[in-house]
Amino acid sequence: MSETSVQFEKIISQCRELFSKKLQDYGPAWRVLRPSSITDQIYIKVNRIRTLQMTGKKMVDESEEDEFVAIINYSIIALIQLEKGFSNDFNENKQEILNLYDQYATEARKLMERKNHDYGEAWRDMRISSITDLIYQKVLRTKQIEDNQGVTVVSEGLDANYFDMLNYSVFCLIKFSEKKNSIESQN
Repeated sequence: MSETSVQFEKIISQCRELFSKKLQDYGPAWRVLRPSSITDQIYIKVNRIRTLQMTGKKMVDESEEDEFVAIINYSIIALIQLEKGFSNDFNENKQEILNLYDQYATEARKLMERKNHDYGEAWRDMRISSITDLIYQKVLRTKQIEDNQGVTVVSEGLDANYFDMLNYSVFCLIKFSEKKNSIESQN
């Protein structure tokens, strides 16, 4: 397994742990959300990250990293909702939900590995702010596809955009982790 795949798995493991804890606290309350509502939630998260990056000022005690974790988890929730549809049933099997989480995380990793091969891991030379802008663009594309009732002429569908938002968020978290490790090794 490549270094990036190992880093990906570590981040996904942390995201899944938080997802699992929230599933215990709230149950699958998010199952009532239509995909467009999830897209708007991701929009809120990425918009906050952009605001923090542009102003350097934070008034809520959540970091950029926390917001990228949320984007990853909301992206997986969106993929689950695309497959299952939204529901008012809160008695769903939590293990089935966690299995779906793992399925989509695995699909995202495999997609990331294929794209990293073809693009030569170009994201490693990018700024976190640029990757954030790409996530923002993907959210706006997703909103437009949703406004078009999911119909595209030549473009990828909703699922491809959610997978990209997920993977780009993982890249940002890898970059934050590497930066933190570099600072710690200098001290």
